[in-house]
Amino acid sequence: MLERLIADTGYLVAFGRRADPRYAGAHRFADRFLGRLVTAAPIIVEACHFLNTESRLALLEWAGSGTLGVVEVPTRVYPELAVTIRRYASRNIDFADASLVWLADQAGLRRILTVDIADFSTFRLRNGKRFELVEW
Repeated sequence: MLERLIADTGYLVAFGRRADPRYAGAHRFADRFLGRLVTAAPIIVEACHFLNTESRLALLEWAGSGTLGVVEVPTRVYPELAVTIRRYASRNIDFADASLVWLADQAGLRRILTVDIADFSTFRLRNGKRFELVEW
C-alpha cells in the first residue's frame, strides 16, 4: 500500500513558486516520495491565493489529474470544523487548517507536509494524537 501524506498550503506554495526558499526542497521531496499526497479543497483555494497565474494553473492541473488527492469538505461537517476553530482560537486557526484536522481524522492520517510547525505541533486529532511533521 502506498504511503499517504497530507499536504498543507506551505508545501504546495513552495512547490509551485520558484522564488520560495523551500522550492528546491519541495521538488527534491516530490522526486523521491513514492506515495500519494492528499489535501482538503480549502487548501487548494488558499494555495492559489499565494501563487501567480502560471503556478495556480499548474496546481489546478496537478490536482485535476488525480495525482494529488483532493477531498471536498461537505457542509454537513462545518459544525465539526467550528468546534476545532473554537478549540484552537488562541492559535487563530483558519478554515483551511481546520479542514486538515478533519481530513486527518477522517482518513486516519497523521503525517503532514507543512511549514506551519508551531500550529500543527499543537493541533490534536480526535484520538488525542499529534500530527507527525514530515521534514522536506
